[in-house]
Amino acid sequence: MPSPDSRPGQAVEQTHPSPRYLRAPTRTINLILTGMLVLALVYTLALSQALLVPLMLAVFLGLGLNPIVAAATRLHVPRGLSALVVMLVVAGGSIGAVTLLAPPAVKWLEQAPAAIRHNVAPMIKPLTHKLDEANRATQSLVNNMSSRRTGAPTNTRFDAWDVIAVTPRVLGFAVTVGLLVFFFLIYGDQLLLKLVEVSPSFTSKRHVVTIVRNLQAEVSRYIFMATLINLALGALTALILWSLKMPDPLLWGSLAALANFVPYVGAISMMVVLALVGSMHFHHPLDALAPALSFAVLTAVEGNLITPLIMGRRMRLSPVAILIWLLLWAWLWGIAGALLAVPMLTTVKLIAERIEGWQWFAHLIGR
Repeated sequence: MPSPDSRPGQAVEQTHPSPRYLRAPTRTINLILTGMLVLALVYTLALSQALLVPLMLAVFLGLGLNPIVAAATRLHVPRGLSALVVMLVVAGGSIGAVTLLAPPAVKWLEQAPAAIRHNVAPMIKPLTHKLDEANRATQSLVNNMSSRRTGAPTNTRFDAWDVIAVTPRVLGFAVTVGLLVFFFLIYGDQLLLKLVEVSPSFTSKRHVVTIVRNLQAEVSRYIFMATLINLALGALTALILWSLKMPDPLLWGSLAALANFVPYVGAISMMVVLALVGSMHFHHPLDALAPALSFAVLTAVEGNLITPLIMGRRMRLSPVAILIWLLLWAWLWGIAGALLAVPMLTTVKLIAERIEGWQWFAHLIGR
């Protein structure tokens, strides 16, 4: 029997625990389930690389080319005809660029090992003299066994059969992306109408139209302007390298334009490449470093003055967020993921700004 001074509320508290004692296990279970969901999503993205990479590339190419098609449509040119002309111009330019740049690229790749060994190695040998002595002592112990197993070293060369084996996959990828871009340019508005039709109410339909229209305009502008900036950077790089009497300036200018789609990492990698190529071609240290230093000045002006002025503050992203995002997508999809990382992050930022409750994420990755 309960004591005379006990209250009914005390017995209820002892038999029915407070909900706050149940929150900790529930939160732990939610965190575990969220972690498992994230791991499953990452695994799915890595597993579906062959499907998602051409699809994402086609989406962003379509968004980048859409302003040209839209401008032609406003001039009363049929959308299908303008999309066909744009795709023919892009395909012709791509084929011409590959035809023009492939021979010097193959030549440099074949000559690079021997040129680095004969030209670059003597320039840095004084800096690595002690390390070379230690390496020589270690190598003398290994050479006896390795010579028995491997024999004479073979030179790395490109064989015609290697090119023939890779060509069908490259052509298949290019044709797939080209067809997807073409149909996105023609039927993009119809896809938007389908998306609006499945919305449950008039308010949600209007909200979907506003978000998709604004997102399409801003992402299209970003990709189009980023492409123009990178092409201009590549052209200036080629012009400067030509004035410095660097061989094959068009090749290095094109590579600089492509590398600049990967912020920070692309510019640093391109400076290393230009420093190596300059060391292979020029004998004086200042002449050898002039191409890399010139490109460093160009990228500094472009990244800190030109791009912020053209893109505006809304398109600017945090360097830390960019590097983490680049690391993630390069790990998942390789070079293609690194090229697509910044457009994807920009799109995520623009979407997060318009979805209730996700503005904090847009602020977190912004600059």
